[in-house]
Amino acid sequence: METNQQNARRLALMILEKVFLEGGYSNIVLNQSLSQGNLSKIDKGLVTEIVYGTLSRKRTLDWYLSHFIEDRDKLDGWLYILLEMSLYQLLYLDKVPNHAVVHEAAAIAKSRKLHSERFVNAILRRILREGVPDIEGIKRKHKRFSIQYSLPVWLVKKLVEVYGEERAVKMFESLFLKNKASVRVTDLTKKDELREAIAASNSELAQTALVKEQGYFAGTRFFKEGLLTIQDESSQLVAPTLAIKGNERILDACAAPGGKTTHIASLLTRGTVTALDLYEHKLNLIAENAERLGVLDRVNLQVLDASRVHEVFPKNSFDKILVDAPCSGIGLIRRKPDLKYNKEMGDFQSLQEIQLKILNSVCQILVKGGIITYSTCTIVPEENQEVVAKFLEAHPDFEQVPLSHEKTDILVDGCILITPELYQTDGFFISQFRKKS
Repeated sequence: METNQQNARRLALMILEKVFLEGGYSNIVLNQSLSQGNLSKIDKGLVTEIVYGTLSRKRTLDWYLSHFIEDRDKLDGWLYILLEMSLYQLLYLDKVPNHAVVHEAAAIAKSRKLHSERFVNAILRRILREGVPDIEGIKRKHKRFSIQYSLPVWLVKKLVEVYGEERAVKMFESLFLKNKASVRVTDLTKKDELREAIAASNSELAQTALVKEQGYFAGTRFFKEGLLTIQDESSQLVAPTLAIKGNERILDACAAPGGKTTHIASLLTRGTVTALDLYEHKLNLIAENAERLGVLDRVNLQVLDASRVHEVFPKNSFDKILVDAPCSGIGLIRRKPDLKYNKEMGDFQSLQEIQLKILNSVCQILVKGGIITYSTCTIVPEENQEVVAKFLEAHPDFEQVPLSHEKTDILVDGCILITPELYQTDGFFISQFRKKS
């Protein structure tokens, strides 16, 4: 008879197969799988730990396994993933007994392919007997960091080059810390009451945010009643930069999933925010969220490519514009560890072209004296500071608006730049331009 933990591990394996072998997004596949299953809260926690742990340490685990497996290409994909996730448990989960990990890995292997349990048993027992090799023995520094922190070498080089080795290493280390649970409070007069009720703390960065080490807020009555919505602290800094008075016509050019759209709408009284996205189903999600939060009457939804807005809207259509641009998402690696295996250096340049194309389009429909806030969830200059410089160079009728914040360590060249190690948030960048009167 199967144990609950065996069920949990079996589900973790299925999720990792969908991510590694079928290109699924870890957060989506995990959430769908957990919502369909009937596992206990503890077992759901084990599945989540194994999936995210294996994903975030994959490069390290692969390097260790390469010393015990002669030719991984000869192994079935599921079998290799089973070894990765079992090794993760042996090395990083203190509360799980080693014999239980080996026993259940062998049982899962046997159920998938007869006699494969012998191979799994032999590899895992040999690792326990001999121990894993020492990463410190890797002489080339960038490769050592790559294996140690499970990052592609090109990204290690890039972040060391941009931020210096000391800060980059702090960044790498911070990516293994669990992401805080973060919510935006929609009515600040109730913030203290809500903080007590959900046993959270005030954010160091965003006045609207409450945070705690972990928590499932979507299941609370506060979420259902629209008093809370899930949004990272760093992204809650965006809407306030628009200095909304209440009656403006605002464009959210790249709106999905809609956290910033609803934040903007909550600051409006008689004004409206027009939210654009390429896909109708994403706009439907924004509508659902806006309805739950009681701001749907201030939101207009439209399917449109943000780089073509100037072809659809006349000049002077908007007082303020948010471009939360499509980006590499490097700042989200802690929350979405599979991102680091799906990106390449060349992505930065191709994304910069898209980002500038969107800015070049939206700037044509802004009133004189109006502002554009440009933000990304990435921390590389090609998508941030370089975009700011190139936009201003191409548009002399615009000037940069220096942003401010009480935390001066997140201010760089008049922009807000939050890296993941500073406050254990997503990495984020915010800048602003004004159309000269």
